[in-house]
Amino acid sequence: MGLKSDRLWVMIVATLLTVPVVILYIYMFLISVSEDIIGLFPVGFTLDNWLEVLDGEIPVAGATFYKYPNIYLVALNTFFLAVMIALLEVILASLAGYSLSRFKFRGRSQLLTTILILHAFPGITLLIALFFILVQIGLYNSLIGVILVKVALELPLGIWIMKGFFDGVSWDMEMSALVDGCSRLGAWWRVIMPNVRNGLMAVLIFGFLSGWAEFIYAQTFIAEQNFWTFSMLVYAFTIGEYSYIKPGITAAIALLYMIPVILFFLFAQKYLLRIQLIGKGGA
Repeated sequence: MGLKSDRLWVMIVATLLTVPVVILYIYMFLISVSEDIIGLFPVGFTLDNWLEVLDGEIPVAGATFYKYPNIYLVALNTFFLAVMIALLEVILASLAGYSLSRFKFRGRSQLLTTILILHAFPGITLLIALFFILVQIGLYNSLIGVILVKVALELPLGIWIMKGFFDGVSWDMEMSALVDGCSRLGAWWRVIMPNVRNGLMAVLIFGFLSGWAEFIYAQTFIAEQNFWTFSMLVYAFTIGEYSYIKPGITAAIALLYMIPVILFFLFAQKYLLRIQLIGKGGA
């Protein structure tokens, strides 16, 4: 009886936390198909907002010089940014995590502590230093520069996650593969990696979502519209950077920005839930 009661309270609290968010999403959708807003209430019904957004080129009212970037180019930039961040974090975190889990070397404990401390520092405090570094190495105003910054700042967490999963894989399993003729790299790829797939997926998901939602570093290190991401476009429409923009168009772009993440999360949420298996083998 007590367990059922606890579950009931959890469901009630979860529902109370979820309902306001769902209501806001519904409200944003209503705005995207409305002709105008009077106060807080959408007025009329139209699909012109969506047609205008999906057309790609969104005109700037009353301006001939300024224009917003093509929305499909923005979507491609955002997808490239998110995928590259996710892949690099998975590759580097898996290699570093395996090394820290399996090899004993001088300064190993100090290195683990340093990695954890680095993750504790807010990345926003490094904006000025990162700006000058990217300018000096020629990666300012490029997606590659933003990708390297994001991966460097988020890698400590990925390393710790992967180390926890590697620690949970029995050394005897890897030793059996080595005795059977596998090289160290072969054992890592064929035996160890399949057993830490949940950790790999967790790092991949965190990296993709982080890259898709990135705004601060993109806004700071990207100057040309050719490299804009969705977050920068939504920001530009929200503040009316070039002119007043209809709320319906802004809402449609925001929903378009949000839909891929929702679909991605629905397919990948089971792997996120398994992150609790860190240190228990990841199987």
